[in-house]
Amino acid sequence: MSTSNNIDTSPSHTMNDLLYTSLAKNLKIIQNSLGHSNDIIIRKITIGETEPHHLAIISIDGLSDKTTISDSVIDKLMANIEEEQDIEITTINEYVRNSYLTVGDVKNIEHFKTLYQAILNGETVILLDGFAEGIVTSTRSAKDRAVTEPSTESVIRGPRESFTETLRTNTALIRRKIKSPNLWIKSRIIGDVTQTDVAVMYINGIANDKIVAEVLARLDRINIDGILESGYIEDFIQDSKNTMFPTIYNSERPDVIAGELLDGKVAILVDGTPFVLVVPALFTSFLQSAEDYYQHWMISSLIRILRFFGISLALVAPSLYVAITTFHQEMLPTPMLISIASQREGVPFPAVVEALIMEIAFEVLREAGLRMPRTIGPAVSIVGTLVIGQAAVEAGIVSAVMVIIVALTAICSFLFPAYGLSNTIRVLRFPLMICAAMFGLFGVMFGIMLIILHLCSIRSFGVPYLSPFAPLVLKDQKDAFLLFPRRKLLTRPRLVNQKNIVRGHQYKDVKKR
Repeated sequence: MSTSNNIDTSPSHTMNDLLYTSLAKNLKIIQNSLGHSNDIIIRKITIGETEPHHLAIISIDGLSDKTTISDSVIDKLMANIEEEQDIEITTINEYVRNSYLTVGDVKNIEHFKTLYQAILNGETVILLDGFAEGIVTSTRSAKDRAVTEPSTESVIRGPRESFTETLRTNTALIRRKIKSPNLWIKSRIIGDVTQTDVAVMYINGIANDKIVAEVLARLDRINIDGILESGYIEDFIQDSKNTMFPTIYNSERPDVIAGELLDGKVAILVDGTPFVLVVPALFTSFLQSAEDYYQHWMISSLIRILRFFGISLALVAPSLYVAITTFHQEMLPTPMLISIASQREGVPFPAVVEALIMEIAFEVLREAGLRMPRTIGPAVSIVGTLVIGQAAVEAGIVSAVMVIIVALTAICSFLFPAYGLSNTIRVLRFPLMICAAMFGLFGVMFGIMLIILHLCSIRSFGVPYLSPFAPLVLKDQKDAFLLFPRRKLLTRPRLVNQKNIVRGHQYKDVKKR
């Protein structure tokens, strides 16, 4: 341990340097490193009368709890240590740490880097003159956004709570769901400047050890100056960078994350965001809702069928309209064909241009509604859609049936439980319409085949993206396209979890079922 007092505080000083025995030198380095910021609170205290010793209590205003610092640190030190007149300089550090600090977590530090991390996380650091080490006390401020109902994932039946921007609040919400000692957390600090806390949470004995090790390895390879949201992490650790399909699932609902952990998956929590990442992510994860498991299995199965059908319409409805009206009019009944032809009589554009105009107009209105203030956003988007649609039909720019197709597509696009996959489908509609305009239904089928082949090539942390459909796993079909009764869901996804397949050890003869 360095005890030299002849080291200057020039720019050659690095964060990895050890603390010095001189309290004045330590404080000077800290103030210079933090730019003499006015939110850095340094309280100097002198204890003892016969042999006075100097202490400094360092914290950041706004991040640390002033009440805890005052009651559990300053008052205790001043009230008790002043009574001890014969404390030796070689024992005062441990004496202060073990005798008078009443806060929950107390530990020693020896480096400036650890000191900066502590105070910037809301902790309080105590430095003593004559010692090349300090004491860190847990005094983080309790200021936090309240646990409220999820804003992006609507709740029909189930817990009405969502994650917040505080990491420890989020881990506590999950531990309330899974009260098991096997729920383990591995911590990382990512971002050279932001020093963002990241936690990897999994159930030991259920999660695949190889996947856990791969997640930690990919996080350790991240080299960036700042992490402001979990999307930064998602971009660095996903398997394929050349796909629009999301290969990492995210949710702001603790019950959803708890369910994914019970399936053997791994959760990644980032401080400062309410969205928790889950890996590996399967295509079916983005099409299933938590409410599916909270109601009768028959109703959930019917809703899933309706959801798959609606999502298919959201992808291919405009391209089918373009293909049929352009190349395959014989597929339509004569009365319908005459009705469509009469509506398009005054439209100056071909069907594909008409479809592109309406789809782009709708996407613009949709984005405008999202970016505008909440009080007027929905009203503007609804009124704008009605006014523009009606005016476009009356002006003869588009046909009424095209407005119906776009409206149906828009409604079906809101069936997605996961917003990330919805964005992908919105983008893929446009190339499918181009294929339909060029080759008709053959072009639509060719585009769909390319999408399916692309999905078959995607992996999420080594797990096939289309599992359990490709490769086909019959036992996992109980919770894929349909949902079987809970008493039949006795095994976890086979390709995600290679051990502890059985959900409940109380069940016997699982293979026979």
